[in-house]
Amino acid sequence: MNPLDTLMWLLNFPAAHGYAMVFVAGFSILGLFAMSVRAASPGGELRAIRAREGLLRPEEQARGQVGGRILRVFFRILAFVMLGSLVIGILSLTGVPVTRAYIHDNGRPTTATMDGDWVTFTTAEGVEYTLESNFFTPAVYPDRDSYLPSGSPVAVRYLASHPQAFVIDSTQTPR
Repeated sequence: MNPLDTLMWLLNFPAAHGYAMVFVAGFSILGLFAMSVRAASPGGELRAIRAREGLLRPEEQARGQVGGRILRVFFRILAFVMLGSLVIGILSLTGVPVTRAYIHDNGRPTTATMDGDWVTFTTAEGVEYTLESNFFTPAVYPDRDSYLPSGSPVAVRYLASHPQAFVIDSTQTPR
């Protein structure tokens, strides 16, 4: 398994679902960053009041701080992942081939059929996949705006280790 293929497969999810990623990341990122600050830790203010009044034993204070730190680090990591997904989603919506060029250059070719926004193809191992190529972020490369009639065969390139990452090869479609 190629690590670069795995990275492109992971990046392909927000790129292939750009419209949804912009909304999900856009609405969740502020809350995630808010949860990553110290004051947002559950029981943090109550713990601070108890410590100020001398009602906390030292071992209780240390235990609460470690749990809060772990939670804040988790929310910071999640916020940066969502920020990256937001950027990839916006780039994909504007037509930048974030992962499409790599998949086109390194993917295995096969034929597929289009049924609306769904592409069905069979890999070299004999496994059939039906995946979405939606209107807002079509899985078409290099000519993103090429016309693909429904029901007609198209050429597809997919990553051998991760067939869910695919592109429709517009250089091999009838014009």
